Amino acid sequence: MEKILRGLVEPSSVALSSGEGLAGKVESAVAKDDVRYKEKRQDPPRRKPRLLSLPATQSSPSGVAPLSVLHALGRSISLDKQGSARGLAEHWGCLKYALALEARGEDGYSVLSEEGRSTQRQHKTVQAHELGVGFGVVAAEHILRERYRGHRVSVVPVETVLRAGWPLTGNRYRPRFFAEVWKPGEQAIVFPIVCKGHHGRSSSSYPQLASASAHVEAVHIGPWNKTPSLVFSTELSMKGPVVVHALHADGDGGILPVQEEEMNVRLRYRPMPPQIMKPAEGPHPEEGMLGFHVLPRDAEWFRCVLARVDAAGAVAFTGDNQATAPYLIKQQGGHNYTRQSHAVTSSVRDMEHTLLGIHCVGTEHIFRLNGERVEAFSGLASDLFELLSGLRVNKYRREVDARQEQNPYAKWDESWGGAVSVRPDGSVLAIRRLRA
Repeated sequence: MEKILRGLVEPSSVALSSGEGLAGKVESAVAKDDVRYKEKRQDPPRRKPRLLSLPATQSSPSGVAPLSVLHALGRSISLDKQGSARGLAEHWGCLKYALALEARGEDGYSVLSEEGRSTQRQHKTVQAHELGVGFGVVAAEHILRERYRGHRVSVVPVETVLRAGWPLTGNRYRPRFFAEVWKPGEQAIVFPIVCKGHHGRSSSSYPQLASASAHVEAVHIGPWNKTPSLVFSTELSMKGPVVVHALHADGDGGILPVQEEEMNVRLRYRPMPPQIMKPAEGPHPEEGMLGFHVLPRDAEWFRCVLARVDAAGAVAFTGDNQATAPYLIKQQGGHNYTRQSHAVTSSVRDMEHTLLGIHCVGTEHIFRLNGERVEAFSGLASDLFELLSGLRVNKYRREVDARQEQNPYAKWDESWGGAVSVRPDGSVLAIRRLRA
Protein backbone atom coordinates (compact mmCIF):
# COMPACT_ATOMS: atom_id res chain seq x y z
CA MET A 1 0.00 0.00 0.00
CA GLU A 2 2.80 2.45 0.81
CA LYS A 3 4.19 2.01 -2.71
CA ILE A 4 0.78 2.89 -4.16
CA LEU A 5 0.46 5.98 -1.98
CA ARG A 6 4.02 7.10 -2.71
CA GLY A 7 3.14 6.91 -6.39
CA LEU A 8 0.57 9.65 -5.79
CA VAL A 9 3.35 12.18 -5.14
CA GLU A 10 5.67 11.19 -7.97
CA PRO A 11 6.10 14.20 -10.28
CA SER A 12 5.45 14.07 -14.00
CA SER A 13 4.66 16.41 -16.88
CA VAL A 14 1.24 17.09 -18.36
CA ALA A 15 1.25 17.19 -22.15
CA LEU A 16 -0.26 20.51 -23.30
CA SER A 17 -1.30 20.68 -26.96
CA SER A 18 -2.27 23.82 -28.84
CA GLY A 19 -1.21 25.44 -32.13
CA GLU A 20 -2.74 26.79 -35.32
CA GLY A 21 -3.54 23.28 -36.50
CA LEU A 22 -5.77 22.65 -33.50
CA ALA A 23 -7.41 26.07 -33.87
CA GLY A 24 -8.16 25.31 -37.53
CA LYS A 25 -9.65 21.89 -36.73
CA VAL A 26 -11.90 23.43 -34.09
CA GLU A 27 -13.00 26.16 -36.48
CA SER A 28 -14.01 23.44 -38.96
CA ALA A 29 -15.91 21.62 -36.19
CA VAL A 30 -17.76 24.85 -35.40
CA ALA A 31 -18.75 25.24 -39.07
CA LYS A 32 -20.03 21.64 -39.26
CA ASP A 33 -21.98 22.07 -36.04
CA ASP A 34 -23.60 25.27 -37.29
CA VAL A 35 -24.67 23.48 -40.48
CA ARG A 36 -26.38 20.78 -38.40
CA TYR A 37 -28.31 23.43 -36.48
CA LYS A 38 -29.45 25.08 -39.70
CA GLU A 39 -30.53 21.73 -41.16
CA LYS A 40 -32.79 21.36 -38.13
CA ARG A 41 -34.02 24.93 -38.74
CA GLN A 42 -32.53 26.06 -35.44
CA ASP A 43 -30.33 29.05 -34.76
CA PRO A 44 -26.72 28.08 -34.01
CA PRO A 45 -25.45 29.19 -30.59
CA ARG A 46 -23.38 32.34 -30.27
CA ARG A 47 -19.68 31.53 -30.00
CA LYS A 48 -16.42 33.32 -29.54
CA PRO A 49 -15.56 34.80 -32.96
CA ARG A 50 -12.42 32.66 -33.08
CA LEU A 51 -10.44 30.55 -30.67
CA LEU A 52 -6.68 31.04 -30.92
CA SER A 53 -3.69 28.86 -30.18
CA LEU A 54 -1.66 29.49 -27.06
CA PRO A 55 1.61 31.41 -27.55
CA ALA A 56 4.47 29.27 -28.81
CA THR A 57 6.42 30.19 -25.68
CA GLN A 58 3.83 28.57 -23.42
CA SER A 59 5.36 25.64 -21.54
CA SER A 60 3.61 22.47 -20.40
CA PRO A 61 2.95 21.92 -16.68
CA SER A 62 5.78 19.93 -15.11
CA GLY A 63 6.36 18.43 -11.69
CA VAL A 64 2.65 17.62 -11.42
CA ALA A 65 1.86 14.69 -9.11
CA PRO A 66 -1.34 12.63 -9.48
CA LEU A 67 -2.40 13.81 -6.01
CA SER A 68 -2.08 17.43 -7.19
CA VAL A 69 -4.56 16.72 -9.99
CA LEU A 70 -6.97 15.06 -7.57
CA HIS A 71 -6.58 17.98 -5.16
CA ALA A 72 -7.39 20.45 -7.95
CA LEU A 73 -10.51 18.44 -8.75
CA GLY A 74 -11.59 18.11 -5.12
CA ARG A 75 -11.07 21.78 -4.38
CA SER A 76 -13.00 22.84 -7.50
CA ILE A 77 -16.11 20.80 -6.59
CA SER A 78 -16.22 21.65 -2.87
CA LEU A 79 -19.36 23.79 -3.42
CA ASP A 80 -21.12 21.53 -5.91
CA LYS A 81 -24.13 20.71 -3.67
CA GLN A 82 -24.09 17.01 -4.54
CA GLY A 83 -26.77 16.00 -2.05
CA SER A 84 -27.07 14.88 1.55
CA ALA A 85 -23.78 12.94 1.49
CA ARG A 86 -21.78 16.04 0.66
CA GLY A 87 -18.92 14.88 2.84
CA LEU A 88 -18.31 11.96 0.49
CA ALA A 89 -19.30 13.55 -2.80
CA GLU A 90 -17.55 16.89 -2.50
CA HIS A 91 -14.49 16.28 -0.36
CA TRP A 92 -13.34 12.83 -1.35
CA GLY A 93 -15.12 12.09 -4.62
CA CYS A 94 -11.80 12.87 -6.27
CA LEU A 95 -10.12 10.03 -4.38
CA LYS A 96 -12.00 7.38 -6.33
CA TYR A 97 -9.34 8.12 -8.94
CA ALA A 98 -6.45 7.48 -6.54
CA LEU A 99 -5.51 4.39 -8.57
CA ALA A 100 -6.44 5.80 -11.99
CA LEU A 101 -3.32 7.89 -12.68
CA GLU A 102 0.39 7.14 -12.89
CA ALA A 103 3.44 9.36 -13.14
CA ARG A 104 6.38 8.31 -15.33
CA GLY A 105 9.15 10.24 -13.59
CA GLU A 106 10.22 13.86 -13.93
CA ASP A 107 10.90 13.55 -17.66
CA GLY A 108 7.79 11.50 -18.39
CA TYR A 109 4.09 12.30 -18.71
CA SER A 110 0.97 11.59 -16.73
CA VAL A 111 -0.85 8.50 -17.99
CA LEU A 112 -3.89 6.45 -17.11
CA SER A 113 -2.98 3.41 -15.05
CA GLU A 114 -4.27 -0.08 -15.82
CA GLU A 115 -7.02 0.62 -13.28
CA GLY A 116 -7.94 3.87 -15.04
CA ARG A 117 -8.02 2.21 -18.46
CA SER A 118 -10.29 -0.59 -17.27
CA THR A 119 -13.19 1.72 -16.30
CA GLN A 120 -16.35 0.76 -18.19
CA ARG A 121 -19.80 1.98 -19.20
CA GLN A 122 -21.18 5.14 -17.58
CA HIS A 123 -18.29 5.26 -15.13
CA LYS A 124 -16.00 5.92 -18.08
CA THR A 125 -18.01 9.01 -19.02
CA VAL A 126 -17.94 10.28 -15.43
CA GLN A 127 -14.19 9.64 -15.22
CA ALA A 128 -13.57 11.60 -18.41
CA HIS A 129 -15.69 14.49 -17.15
CA GLU A 130 -14.13 14.69 -13.70
CA LEU A 131 -10.51 14.07 -14.63
CA GLY A 132 -11.05 16.56 -17.47
CA VAL A 133 -11.87 19.11 -14.77
CA GLY A 134 -8.82 18.18 -12.70
CA PHE A 135 -6.35 18.41 -15.58
CA GLY A 136 -8.09 21.48 -17.02
CA VAL A 137 -7.80 23.38 -13.74
CA VAL A 138 -4.13 22.40 -13.42
CA ALA A 139 -3.46 23.62 -16.98
CA ALA A 140 -5.41 26.87 -16.52
CA GLU A 141 -3.56 27.75 -13.34
CA HIS A 142 -0.20 26.99 -14.95
CA ILE A 143 -0.94 29.07 -18.05
CA LEU A 144 -2.14 32.08 -16.06
CA ARG A 145 0.69 31.95 -13.53
CA GLU A 146 3.18 32.02 -16.39
CA ARG A 147 1.34 34.86 -18.10
CA TYR A 148 0.90 36.94 -14.94
CA ARG A 149 4.04 36.41 -12.88
CA GLY A 150 3.71 37.16 -9.20
CA HIS A 151 -0.09 36.95 -9.23
CA ARG A 152 -2.40 34.41 -7.63
CA VAL A 153 -4.99 32.40 -9.52
CA SER A 154 -8.30 31.39 -7.92
CA VAL A 155 -10.63 29.01 -9.76
CA VAL A 156 -14.27 29.26 -8.62
CA PRO A 157 -17.50 27.61 -9.84
CA VAL A 158 -19.45 29.80 -12.25
CA GLU A 159 -22.93 28.73 -11.14
CA THR A 160 -22.32 29.66 -7.49
CA VAL A 161 -21.01 33.07 -8.57
CA LEU A 162 -23.80 33.84 -11.02
CA ARG A 163 -26.56 32.88 -8.59
CA ALA A 164 -25.66 35.96 -6.56
CA GLY A 165 -27.43 38.07 -9.18
CA TRP A 166 -28.71 36.19 -12.21
CA PRO A 167 -31.43 33.60 -12.84
CA LEU A 168 -29.86 30.53 -14.48
CA THR A 169 -33.06 29.12 -15.96
CA GLY A 170 -33.27 29.65 -19.71
CA ASN A 171 -29.51 30.08 -20.09
CA ARG A 172 -28.34 26.76 -21.45
CA TYR A 173 -24.80 27.90 -22.11
CA ARG A 174 -22.34 29.03 -19.44
CA PRO A 175 -18.71 28.25 -18.60
CA ARG A 176 -17.75 25.83 -15.81
CA PHE A 177 -15.38 28.09 -13.86
CA PHE A 178 -14.05 31.60 -13.50
CA ALA A 179 -10.29 31.99 -13.04
CA GLU A 180 -9.56 35.18 -11.15
CA VAL A 181 -5.99 36.46 -11.53
CA TRP A 182 -5.37 38.76 -8.58
CA LYS A 183 -2.94 40.52 -6.31
CA PRO A 184 -3.87 42.69 -3.30
CA GLY A 185 -4.00 46.37 -4.19
CA GLU A 186 -4.22 45.71 -7.95
CA GLN A 187 -6.93 45.19 -10.53
CA ALA A 188 -8.06 41.62 -11.15
CA ILE A 189 -8.53 39.86 -14.50
CA VAL A 190 -11.22 37.21 -14.86
CA PHE A 191 -11.24 34.39 -17.42
CA PRO A 192 -14.30 32.22 -18.09
CA ILE A 193 -13.08 28.62 -18.39
CA VAL A 194 -14.50 25.36 -19.77
CA CYS A 195 -12.88 21.98 -18.96
CA LYS A 196 -14.01 18.88 -20.83
CA GLY A 197 -12.57 15.38 -21.22
CA HIS A 198 -12.88 12.16 -23.25
CA HIS A 199 -11.31 8.75 -23.79
CA GLY A 200 -11.14 8.99 -27.60
CA ARG A 201 -8.51 10.21 -30.02
CA SER A 202 -7.30 13.77 -30.36
CA SER A 203 -10.02 14.37 -32.96
CA SER A 204 -12.62 13.91 -30.20
CA SER A 205 -11.37 17.18 -28.71
CA TYR A 206 -12.42 19.23 -31.74
CA PRO A 207 -16.21 19.12 -31.13
CA GLN A 208 -15.66 19.51 -27.38
CA LEU A 209 -13.69 22.71 -27.89
CA ALA A 210 -16.23 23.89 -30.46
CA SER A 211 -18.97 23.44 -27.88
CA ALA A 212 -16.83 25.18 -25.25
CA SER A 213 -16.62 28.27 -27.46
CA ALA A 214 -20.39 28.75 -27.00
CA HIS A 215 -20.18 28.33 -23.23
CA VAL A 216 -17.43 30.91 -22.66
CA GLU A 217 -19.24 33.35 -24.96
CA ALA A 218 -22.19 33.38 -22.53
CA VAL A 219 -20.37 35.65 -20.03
CA HIS A 220 -19.06 39.13 -20.84
CA ILE A 221 -17.17 41.14 -18.24
CA GLY A 222 -16.79 44.78 -19.16
CA PRO A 223 -16.87 45.79 -22.86
CA TRP A 224 -18.83 43.76 -25.37
CA ASN A 225 -16.90 40.82 -26.83
CA LYS A 226 -13.60 41.67 -25.08
CA THR A 227 -13.55 39.07 -22.30
CA PRO A 228 -10.55 36.69 -22.51
CA SER A 229 -11.23 32.99 -21.91
CA LEU A 230 -9.64 29.54 -21.89
CA VAL A 231 -11.06 26.22 -23.12
CA PHE A 232 -9.66 22.74 -22.48
CA SER A 233 -10.38 19.22 -23.68
CA THR A 234 -8.38 16.48 -21.96
CA GLU A 235 -7.61 13.36 -23.97
CA LEU A 236 -7.40 10.45 -21.53
CA SER A 237 -5.60 8.12 -23.91
CA MET A 238 -5.82 4.35 -23.53
CA LYS A 239 -2.27 3.98 -24.87
CA GLY A 240 -0.29 7.20 -24.67
CA PRO A 241 0.01 10.08 -22.22
CA VAL A 242 -2.81 12.28 -20.99
CA VAL A 243 -2.98 15.30 -23.32
CA VAL A 244 -4.70 18.59 -22.53
CA HIS A 245 -5.77 20.32 -25.75
CA ALA A 246 -6.07 24.05 -25.12
CA LEU A 247 -7.15 27.21 -26.94
CA HIS A 248 -7.93 30.72 -25.78
CA ALA A 249 -9.89 33.79 -26.78
CA ASP A 250 -7.98 37.05 -26.53
CA GLY A 251 -9.34 40.34 -25.27
CA ASP A 252 -8.63 43.31 -23.01
CA GLY A 253 -11.84 42.92 -20.99
CA GLY A 254 -12.45 40.90 -17.85
CA ILE A 255 -10.92 43.68 -15.70
CA LEU A 256 -12.23 44.25 -12.16
CA PRO A 257 -11.25 47.25 -9.98
CA VAL A 258 -9.05 47.33 -6.89
CA GLN A 259 -11.13 46.32 -3.88
CA GLU A 260 -10.39 44.82 -0.47
CA GLU A 261 -12.41 45.98 2.52
CA GLU A 262 -15.80 45.29 0.89
CA MET A 263 -14.84 41.62 0.61
CA ASN A 264 -15.49 41.29 4.33
CA VAL A 265 -19.10 42.48 4.04
CA ARG A 266 -21.92 39.95 3.77
CA LEU A 267 -23.29 39.69 0.24
CA ARG A 268 -26.77 40.75 -0.78
CA TYR A 269 -28.69 39.45 -3.76
CA ARG A 270 -28.39 41.93 -6.60
CA PRO A 271 -30.90 41.18 -9.39
CA MET A 272 -29.37 41.33 -12.86
CA PRO A 273 -31.01 41.07 -16.26
CA PRO A 274 -30.11 37.75 -17.94
CA GLN A 275 -28.77 39.41 -21.04
CA ILE A 276 -25.63 40.71 -22.71
CA MET A 277 -25.86 44.17 -24.21
CA LYS A 278 -24.48 44.42 -27.74
CA PRO A 279 -23.73 48.09 -28.50
CA ALA A 280 -25.34 49.93 -31.38
CA GLU A 281 -23.44 49.63 -34.65
CA GLY A 282 -24.27 51.81 -37.65
CA PRO A 283 -27.99 51.55 -38.34
CA HIS A 284 -28.38 48.66 -35.88
CA PRO A 285 -29.63 49.69 -32.40
CA GLU A 286 -28.33 48.36 -29.09
CA GLU A 287 -29.42 44.75 -28.65
CA GLY A 288 -29.91 42.56 -25.59
CA MET A 289 -28.97 38.90 -26.06
CA LEU A 290 -29.36 35.96 -23.69
CA GLY A 291 -26.37 35.62 -21.36
CA PHE A 292 -24.60 37.20 -18.40
CA HIS A 293 -23.02 40.64 -18.60
CA VAL A 294 -21.01 42.28 -15.82
CA LEU A 295 -21.25 45.99 -16.60
CA PRO A 296 -18.75 48.54 -15.21
CA ARG A 297 -21.22 49.73 -12.56
CA ASP A 298 -21.36 46.19 -11.13
CA ALA A 299 -17.65 45.38 -11.35
CA GLU A 300 -16.82 46.06 -7.68
CA TRP A 301 -19.76 43.95 -6.50
CA PHE A 302 -18.72 41.13 -8.86
CA ARG A 303 -15.16 41.08 -7.55
CA CYS A 304 -16.56 40.80 -4.04
CA VAL A 305 -18.72 37.85 -5.13
CA LEU A 306 -15.72 36.07 -6.64
CA ALA A 307 -13.59 36.56 -3.52
CA ARG A 308 -16.31 35.34 -1.17
CA VAL A 309 -17.13 32.28 -3.25
CA ASP A 310 -13.42 31.46 -3.29
CA ALA A 311 -13.36 31.82 0.49
CA ALA A 312 -16.48 29.67 0.84
CA GLY A 313 -14.86 26.89 -1.18
CA ALA A 314 -11.71 27.00 0.95
CA VAL A 315 -13.68 26.82 4.20
CA ALA A 316 -16.03 24.13 2.87
CA PHE A 317 -12.96 22.00 2.12
CA THR A 318 -12.37 21.80 5.90
CA GLY A 319 -15.86 20.39 6.47
CA ASP A 320 -16.99 23.38 8.57
CA ASN A 321 -20.54 24.21 7.50
CA GLN A 322 -21.00 26.90 10.13
CA ALA A 323 -17.99 28.84 8.83
CA THR A 324 -19.03 28.33 5.19
CA ALA A 325 -22.63 29.58 5.47
CA PRO A 326 -21.92 33.32 5.98
CA TYR A 327 -20.11 33.51 2.64
CA LEU A 328 -23.10 32.39 0.56
CA ILE A 329 -26.55 33.91 0.24
CA LYS A 330 -29.68 31.79 -0.04
CA GLN A 331 -29.67 31.89 -3.85
CA GLN A 332 -26.14 30.46 -3.82
CA GLY A 333 -27.12 27.61 -1.53
CA GLY A 334 -26.00 29.16 1.74
CA HIS A 335 -29.00 27.62 3.54
CA ASN A 336 -27.58 24.15 2.80
CA TYR A 337 -24.77 24.91 5.23
CA THR A 338 -27.01 25.99 8.09
CA ARG A 339 -28.40 22.52 8.69
CA GLN A 340 -27.00 20.31 11.41
CA SER A 341 -23.96 18.34 10.26
CA HIS A 342 -23.31 14.71 11.10
CA ALA A 343 -20.15 12.80 10.30
CA VAL A 344 -22.17 9.92 8.78
CA THR A 345 -23.69 11.99 5.97
CA SER A 346 -21.60 15.13 5.84
CA SER A 347 -18.13 16.39 6.67
CA VAL A 348 -17.29 17.81 10.08
CA ARG A 349 -14.26 19.91 10.93
CA ASP A 350 -12.92 18.01 13.91
CA MET A 351 -9.35 17.04 12.99
CA GLU A 352 -5.95 18.69 13.31
CA HIS A 353 -2.69 17.55 11.72
CA THR A 354 0.73 19.03 11.05
CA LEU A 355 1.51 18.16 7.43
CA LEU A 356 4.80 19.09 5.77
CA GLY A 357 5.33 21.51 8.64
CA ILE A 358 1.91 23.19 8.19
CA HIS A 359 -0.56 23.02 11.07
CA CYS A 360 -3.94 22.26 9.49
CA VAL A 361 -7.55 21.91 10.57
CA GLY A 362 -10.08 19.91 8.60
CA THR A 363 -12.05 16.72 8.24
CA GLU A 364 -11.28 13.08 7.57
CA HIS A 365 -12.76 10.07 5.83
CA ILE A 366 -11.87 6.39 6.29
CA PHE A 367 -12.29 4.05 3.33
CA ARG A 368 -10.70 1.02 1.70
CA LEU A 369 -8.18 1.14 -1.12
CA ASN A 370 -7.22 -2.23 -2.61
CA GLY A 371 -8.75 -3.84 0.44
CA GLU A 372 -6.74 -1.86 2.97
CA ARG A 373 -8.12 0.88 5.18
CA VAL A 374 -6.80 4.35 4.45
CA GLU A 375 -7.41 7.78 5.95
CA ALA A 376 -8.00 10.85 3.81
CA PHE A 377 -7.76 14.36 5.24
CA SER A 378 -8.90 17.61 3.61
CA GLY A 379 -8.33 20.93 5.30
CA LEU A 380 -6.74 24.35 5.42
CA ALA A 381 -3.74 25.87 7.16
CA SER A 382 -5.05 26.71 10.64
CA ASP A 383 -3.97 30.37 10.63
CA LEU A 384 -5.72 30.94 7.30
CA PHE A 385 -8.82 29.14 8.55
CA GLU A 386 -8.93 31.46 11.57
CA LEU A 387 -8.97 34.45 9.24
CA LEU A 388 -11.77 33.06 7.09
CA SER A 389 -13.84 31.87 10.04
CA GLY A 390 -13.58 35.47 11.26
CA LEU A 391 -14.83 36.73 7.85
CA ARG A 392 -11.53 38.52 7.15
CA VAL A 393 -11.28 37.75 3.44
CA ASN A 394 -9.00 40.68 2.65
CA LYS A 395 -6.50 39.64 5.34
CA TYR A 396 -6.67 36.02 4.12
CA ARG A 397 -5.80 37.13 0.60
CA ARG A 398 -2.92 39.27 1.75
CA GLU A 399 -1.54 36.34 3.76
CA VAL A 400 -1.89 33.96 0.81
CA ASP A 401 -0.15 36.44 -1.46
CA ALA A 402 2.69 36.97 1.04
CA ARG A 403 3.58 33.29 1.26
CA GLN A 404 6.50 32.15 -0.83
CA GLU A 405 4.88 29.08 -2.35
CA GLN A 406 3.41 30.13 -5.70
CA ASN A 407 2.77 26.66 -7.15
CA PRO A 408 0.94 23.57 -5.93
CA TYR A 409 3.19 20.76 -4.74
CA ALA A 410 2.88 17.21 -3.41
CA LYS A 411 5.35 15.35 -1.19
CA TRP A 412 5.61 12.37 1.10
CA ASP A 413 5.42 13.31 4.78
CA GLU A 414 7.56 10.81 6.69
CA SER A 415 6.36 11.85 10.15
CA TRP A 416 2.68 11.65 9.18
CA GLY A 417 3.31 8.58 7.05
CA GLY A 418 1.43 9.55 3.91
CA ALA A 419 1.07 11.53 0.69
CA VAL A 420 0.32 15.25 1.04
CA SER A 421 -0.74 17.85 -1.52
CA VAL A 422 -0.62 21.58 -0.79
CA ARG A 423 -2.14 24.35 -2.90
CA PRO A 424 -1.26 28.08 -2.78
CA ASP A 425 -4.67 28.87 -1.26
CA GLY A 426 -3.58 27.02 1.89
CA SER A 427 -5.75 23.96 1.32
CA VAL A 428 -4.31 20.52 1.95
CA LEU A 429 -5.31 17.03 0.79
CA ALA A 430 -3.55 14.06 2.38
CA ILE A 431 -3.91 10.28 2.38
CA ARG A 432 -2.20 7.53 4.39
CA ARG A 433 -2.62 3.93 5.39
CA LEU A 434 -4.70 3.77 8.56
CA ARG A 435 -2.53 2.97 11.53
CA ALA A 436 -3.64 0.15 13.83
